[in-house]
Amino acid sequence: MRIMGLDFGSKTVGVAISDPLFLTAQGIEIVRRKSQGKLRQTLARIEELKEEYEVGKIVLGFPKNMNNTEGERCEKTLEFKEMLEKRTGLEVVLWDERLTTVEADRTMMQVGIRRENRKEYVDELAAIFILQGYLDYQGRQHTEG
Repeated sequence: MRIMGLDFGSKTVGVAISDPLFLTAQGIEIVRRKSQGKLRQTLARIEELKEEYEVGKIVLGFPKNMNNTEGERCEKTLEFKEMLEKRTGLEVVLWDERLTTVEADRTMMQVGIRRENRKEYVDELAAIFILQGYLDYQGRQHTEG
């Protein structure tokens, strides 16, 4: 079983998947919502990817504010977490995603992706950083514990 990482945004969901050994995260796609608030198609696509990649757990980016408070985006993310759990039957772990978008932007700048093209990649890259952070943390826990 693999682990899926998700970056839940207002219009898109970036999706990443772990390798079978839980060492690395790879981006697989960005799921775009056709209309605001309609998550049925998004959830259906995530369900398809869950089956295709034999996913056993989902890590969902949790967008806390820099001062560690939870705002409106956290509320929406918690609602999405509930929907995901119902739809997929999987455990959904929240992972602090502060600075992942900043990190994604910096990475795109370093590899020379033009500013006007960055928004096409940012959600998928953020999902990779969310999942990789979780995998690294789990790996450290495993070796220390």
